[in-house]
Amino acid sequence: MSTFVLVHGAWHGGWCWDRVAPSLRAAGHEVVAPTLTGLSERAHLISPLVGLDTHVEDVVRVLDNLDRTDVVLVGHSYAGQVITAAADQRPASVARKVYLDAFVGADGEAARDLLPESVASHWSASATEQGFGWLVPVRSLTALGVTEDTDVEWLLPRLTAHPWKTYTDPLRLTGAGDAVPAAFVECVDWMRVFRAHADRARERGWPVHELDTGHEAMVTEPAALSRILLDLV
Repeated sequence: MSTFVLVHGAWHGGWCWDRVAPSLRAAGHEVVAPTLTGLSERAHLISPLVGLDTHVEDVVRVLDNLDRTDVVLVGHSYAGQVITAAADQRPASVARKVYLDAFVGADGEAARDLLPESVASHWSASATEQGFGWLVPVRSLTALGVTEDTDVEWLLPRLTAHPWKTYTDPLRLTGAGDAVPAAFVECVDWMRVFRAHADRARERGWPVHELDTGHEAMVTEPAALSRILLDLV
């Protein structure tokens, strides 16, 4: 059996995996879904100093506390940056990395530079105009492919602004994480912001799975996503 560590993306918290975790546990796996510093129920810890290194440290501490070698490290969206760096620091703990519609970054690359320029410019302007220069306000769920009212009603009240520094901090990698097997899951029923990262995954020889849903697959297609994760282990 494996230990799934599910890492949420921008604006979310560990709760966003609540529709996926039961299926993984029912199959006999352990599931941990931490909330990153400054977000959701940890929003009281937000500050302009919270950056990518802060969130990587969050996950590294989880890995150290688990003290396992069978971790399937799943990162959604922004958290692709986080799991890349965490696996680089603790490669012996991670059996597999799974990128769910997520950044596939290399050493020195910041998430802001990995976004399409139109999206990056919009987010930067939003942080400047509405987020005191350092917070990215919550994005439109419709733009992310969430269309069911019940899903919107469940998500929206829980989302919190995200620290922009996490998008401008570059990855710092040693290369140790390159030996950890990886897979990519692309959500194809929306604007496909992460299509280039699915292509980057293919270039690296990773298996790429497609899900016919929007960006929030753990909310809109939890059963299908769970099946893919279980198949990977």
